[in-house]
Order: sequence, then structure tokens, then C-alpha cells
Amino acid sequence: MPPLSHLLNFRTLDLNLLRVFDEVMAERSLTRAARNLALTQPAVSNALRRLRDALGDELVRRHGQGMEPTPRALALWPAVRDALRQLQQSLAPSRFVPSEADTTFVLAMADATAAELVPRLLEIVEAEAPGVSLRVVPLATRDPRKLLDEEVVDLAAGHFPAVLADLTDRAQVGRPVPFATQRLYDGEYVCVMRAGHPLASGPLTLNRFCAARHLLVSFSGRPFGFIDEALATLGRERRVVLTVNQFFTAGRVVANSNLLTVLPRHFVGVTGIADALVLRNLPFSVPPVHVDALWHGRRDQDSAHRWLREAIRRSVQPPVAE
Repeated sequence: MPPLSHLLNFRTLDLNLLRVFDEVMAERSLTRAARNLALTQPAVSNALRRLRDALGDELVRRHGQGMEPTPRALALWPAVRDALRQLQQSLAPSRFVPSEADTTFVLAMADATAAELVPRLLEIVEAEAPGVSLRVVPLATRDPRKLLDEEVVDLAAGHFPAVLADLTDRAQVGRPVPFATQRLYDGEYVCVMRAGHPLASGPLTLNRFCAARHLLVSFSGRPFGFIDEALATLGRERRVVLTVNQFFTAGRVVANSNLLTVLPRHFVGVTGIADALVLRNLPFSVPPVHVDALWHGRRDQDSAHRWLREAIRRSVQPPVAE
């Protein structure tokens, strides 16, 4: 616990120091922070010194060409950033007008999810907010909370079972739940192989499935996925000989090899090579695959983000015929 003198310093603390601290933490650079704040670098250095004195911690240290936060700074930053954002929204709430906006939204999702969401989402953006831009980046993790917390992306869409379980557990024991979710759609996964594959006809039994050579789509590169987890509960395993990080790549590879893979059923139709592929139901049960939108709770009341979430929700529904 910090000394009592540091706790009492809050009474005279200049809140502008927190703005400087937030910018330095975001940029990890005094020069870039000074530019963003329209201050000189000595002014930023002086503000950091005053905050260090008030809190009794070094906060950041020089590391190579940038700045490295101390553990205390890393612990403080989320609370400081949330407080500043809430204060800004309370004092000067912004109103998002889609037809006048020129915002850029950054979305993280896998290619199969993007194939499902982005075409209709783009139609909505072009019709309602033509000045808005979308940037879709690859989803390389099943837990994108760090990306959302650091505001690298505005929203992630995908299958996040461990994240949702953790958020549910937190809520049940009364712990803070800093992230919010929205169910988008449910996906069905199927076994996919090339037309003419030896397993394309006849019963696809568990034994035949496990004896085959497999391709795994893994965002992290780890050669073990939810299919392998399901097989493990049966005391079985499969031979994964190739791991890739895109569903489209997986479709192209199995169309030209004897490997099997597992893909979302809806995705096969948009690959452009559906006629070269055969879909078979999996010979064992797997848990339902829910695709959810995930975002940081600090964005809940942001009018631009609310519009984005609603547009994404509508993008999974077919347009109403006129």
C-alpha cells in the first residue's frame, strides 16, 4: 500500500497530469505524447515528474527508443483511462451522425467470420455512413481482450468460449465485468475434403476420420483445436500434418490434396471452389459454435460504437425486400 502522504496528495493533484500520463502510456514515447497533447517535450517531462512525486513511483523508464512502464503504472493506467473517458463523455457528450461521420472502425475477425459479416456490413455503411471506413485485421487469438483494452481494435467478432465463460464467472461472483458481448450467429462445422477423396463416399466413421491426415486452422499456430478437444473426450486423436491460420487457405489446400479439414458450413459456399469440395457431417458431437461480438465496456455509451454494433447486428440478417 502506498504511503499515506501519497494518498493525501490527491486533494491537490492537477488532473491534467493524468492526461499526460494516459498519453505517455498509450504512445510509450515522450515525443509522440507531446505532439498529441500540443505541448513541448520538456512540459511533458515536467508533468511526469510532478506525477511521480505525487504517487511516489517512477511510472516510466527509458527503454531503447521508447518508454517502459513500471508495474504500478500498468496497474493504474486502465483506471485512469476509463475515468478520463467517462469524464469527457459526461462533460462533452458526442452525437454520432452516420451521414456526416468520417470515423474509421477497426474490426478483428477471422476470414470465415468476415465472409459472413462484411459484405452486408459494407452495404449498410455505404447506404448510411458513406464517410465511414472499415479496417478488418486478422484475429490471431481466441482471447482478444488485450487488443480491446489497449484500443488496438474497436470490436472483435468470433468464437470466444473461454472468454465468455470467464465473464460469466466474474458476474456470478460479483466481480467487475469490463467487457460486453452480443450473440451474432451460430455456426455449424463440417468435415471438408476434395471431390473424389476416398472418404467422399461411404460411411465417414470415427475410425476412418481419425486414421486420415488432417489440416487444422489455428489462429495461434497451436496444433490443437476444439475438434481435438472433442476427440480427446472420446479417448481418440487425429494426425494433424499441416496448420494454417486462414479458413480460405485451408479450403484451397484440401481441394488439391488428400487432407481433411473442418470448416464452417456457411463459409464453403463463399470460397469460390465449393464445387471442388465435399462436405460430410462429423462422426462425433462437438459443442455448438457461437459467434459473438466482443467489445470493451468503456465503449458502451459511445454513440459511434453503438451505431457500429447495431450495424454489425443487422449485417447478419438478410435485407428486407422493398
